Amino acid sequence: MDTNQYLEVFIDESNENLQVVNDRLLDLENNSDDLTIVNDIFRAAHTLKGMSATMGYEDLADLTHKLENVLDAIRNEKIKVQPSILDVLFDSVEALEDIVGDVSNGGDGKKDVSSIVTKLQAIEAGEDLVSNGSLNKPVSSKGESTIELDEFETTVLDEAKSQGQNIFDINVSLAEDCLLKAARVYMVFEVLEKAGEVIKSIPSVDQLEDEQFEESFQMLFVSDEDADTIQAKIFKVSEVNDVQVNTFNPVNSASNLKEVKNVAEEEVSATVEDSVKDTNKEQKKAVGNKTIRVNIERLDALMNLFEELIIDRGRLEQISQSLEHQDFRETVERMTRTSSELQNVILTMRMVPIDQVFNRFPRMVRNLARDLGKKIDFEIEGAETELDRTVIDEIGDPLVHLIRNAVDHGVEMPDERIGQGKSDTGKLLLKAYHSGNNVFVEITDDGGGINKDRVLQKALSNGIITQEQASNLNDRQIFELIMASGFSTADQISDISGRGVGLDVVKNTIESLGGSIEIDSELGVGTTFSIKLPLTLSIISVMLVVLDDDTYAIPLSSIIETAVINKNDIYKAHGREVIDFRGNIVPLVHLRQVFNFNDMYENDDYYSVILVRKGDQMAGLVVDSFIGQQEIVLKNLGNYLRDVFAVSGATILGDGEVALIVDTNALIK
Repeated sequence: MDTNQYLEVFIDESNENLQVVNDRLLDLENNSDDLTIVNDIFRAAHTLKGMSATMGYEDLADLTHKLENVLDAIRNEKIKVQPSILDVLFDSVEALEDIVGDVSNGGDGKKDVSSIVTKLQAIEAGEDLVSNGSLNKPVSSKGESTIELDEFETTVLDEAKSQGQNIFDINVSLAEDCLLKAARVYMVFEVLEKAGEVIKSIPSVDQLEDEQFEESFQMLFVSDEDADTIQAKIFKVSEVNDVQVNTFNPVNSASNLKEVKNVAEEEVSATVEDSVKDTNKEQKKAVGNKTIRVNIERLDALMNLFEELIIDRGRLEQISQSLEHQDFRETVERMTRTSSELQNVILTMRMVPIDQVFNRFPRMVRNLARDLGKKIDFEIEGAETELDRTVIDEIGDPLVHLIRNAVDHGVEMPDERIGQGKSDTGKLLLKAYHSGNNVFVEITDDGGGINKDRVLQKALSNGIITQEQASNLNDRQIFELIMASGFSTADQISDISGRGVGLDVVKNTIESLGGSIEIDSELGVGTTFSIKLPLTLSIISVMLVVLDDDTYAIPLSSIIETAVINKNDIYKAHGREVIDFRGNIVPLVHLRQVFNFNDMYENDDYYSVILVRKGDQMAGLVVDSFIGQQEIVLKNLGNYLRDVFAVSGATILGDGEVALIVDTNALIK
């Protein structure tokens, strides 16, 4: 069967099932006696095993099968959930994610999971994980072999058994001081091949040749000779410390193989039954939830075509304004309304829940808190909030850094928290919500907060600001200093330590997405990082303005309002022109000067000003005149022009003119 046509569906559904396993394992850690959680994990793992076997990914199916065995023992109360067992289960999930990730990147899904499989088998057998140092154990606690066989190996054994041959499970241990392990393995194989046939080895032959094992290895061997004779022959090889030869009982392996072969049929049958039941019980609900999977590349292609349509629409609007033709104007207006609705539909199709980013963080926080010896209660709110796929792809790394920063440098150690009258368990909240045409993501901890005096002293000593500038900064502006390049309040910087290390990269990434980041903190109470992001990056609303004969675009998301200012209302402060805007002193920025136009506005009595905001900072951008609002398609300037000051991109207007898009964040200091 050709499975390539199902590959995308397999990857998507595998990721969904792995996410269920990951999330419910985190729940199980807090509610270890709740067997309903184990049942949820078991079902997701069972589904993943069936799909993996059907698609032919043996390592994925085998590891999931071992995970399923442990979960089955837990839900049947043969094994009690312990932290050491959960650690192995989380390691298993991580290995499964690596395999699925390899498949999604075009790989073959191969991964050496022998060490994790050994631990899972040890858990299933009730062995102590700490004391279990052997790589392979030839016989389980029930006396039956734990070797897994594929269909070919099972056929060979059946044929050997029908011919009256003996089947042995052989475990060989070499001396601890053996220097040439691969050579000794070769000599053991040479002895055995004269007496019969080696069907399988654990580890594999390639791993044995590369000495990727400890002192012991295991073989499945077919021979006409008896066990004592085989054992004696192997003992003749020097530096062999111990040999165990047991009669092989293939009962478990055969049943396991049968289960893996038939699991696809089980999944299909179960899916059909569930679908029939759901249809009979909730027919209306089923009709309302019909969905299809669409490749993101097709949506990107659709968006590119629509962007061209937006450019042509702008051109038609300009032509309709210049022509006094009522029918043509009405047609353009209808097309504008229809295309606006189409735009909303396309943008909605590209929206994905932010939980695709958030879902990686609970396990990360758990592992990091454990490594640091801290207790942290991590909560997520608003994971259903939707963002454009382009923004989702870029926001992950900045959030990882901010969360690691909060866990390591924000939340105090348990004894320190108790000494301050706090609970020994710190709280960390990751929250997302919509507001207007933006999405806000907040990371809040109840840790020690940011010491603004220390930050200010560090910024002064590093030359980031001058003493005069420091005297005019408010608390929020002081906190933002930690996002300056190379800033850190840590005395000793580690890979996760130092409030401020790498935050300049976080800030630059967020601003490159058209967003902004703010910091609020109270010493001893906690800190909040608030990130503001646009819903989409492709099509934005702007104010078109004129400088000389050129047109520039300023994003509406950063504009407070426009105004015409009399020269008499302009003052001088610290050598700069400022205006009084409703009680706030706002500096003026002449865009002619920024973009190197020769003449200024010396003979003009009035200035056309656009007031823009970045956080709680404002500036007035002085332009020649206003054109009006328009929706434009944001175009990248390419690699050669990526560092142009105060320009974030460009757009093509309806008449074919190229307009530069002003980066207002770069102009506000």
